[in-house]
Amino acid sequence: MNLLRSIPPRLGDRVRFLRAFLRGPAKVGAIAPSSRSLARAMVKSCGLNFSDTVVELGPGTGAFTRAILEGIGEGTTFFALELDPIFSKALRKSFPSLIVYNDSAENIPEYLAQHGKTKADYIISGLPWASLPMELQNRIMESVITSLAPGGVFTTFGYVHARWLPNALRFRRRLGNHFSEVETSKVVWANFPPAFVYRCKR
Repeated sequence: MNLLRSIPPRLGDRVRFLRAFLRGPAKVGAIAPSSRSLARAMVKSCGLNFSDTVVELGPGTGAFTRAILEGIGEGTTFFALELDPIFSKALRKSFPSLIVYNDSAENIPEYLAQHGKTKADYIISGLPWASLPMELQNRIMESVITSLAPGGVFTTFGYVHARWLPNALRFRRRLGNHFSEVETSKVVWANFPPAFVYRCKR
């Protein structure tokens, strides 16, 4: 019997997320999926309904995906890049209209080209940046910078408890070096663990 079929969807997401964490803690970066409150904060003030192209990185169980799908316009091109094959399969089942590629976030330009695009208006990331090796961070950030349209917005998040750790501080400095504006949201206390959003503009 498939355990995930016998329990409610939200709990199924948590079980799936915990399994992924146990398989590779550094790749997942958390023991529970992001909350709806954090998802709302991630897309707040984003004009998704007027956007031409939106890309999501590391959607996991789809906490942010749902908010994005609810916000985009009918003509918006939207796809996601998810490295974990189990998450990718589950996302396709949960969101039949979603285009999800089982690949690394460092390959954004390749998939934009497949859709006849060169730039994205919004890149929304659920990646555990502080847990990623520096070389991989560099490659993914280069992919984001290369793929983001002038005036485009890159949105990601961090955990409050880790905000002052060396990796998190280095990542914040990196955002300041690459983007003309970096805004930090209020703490989303309803998330576990509590988190905040970085909204970065080219």
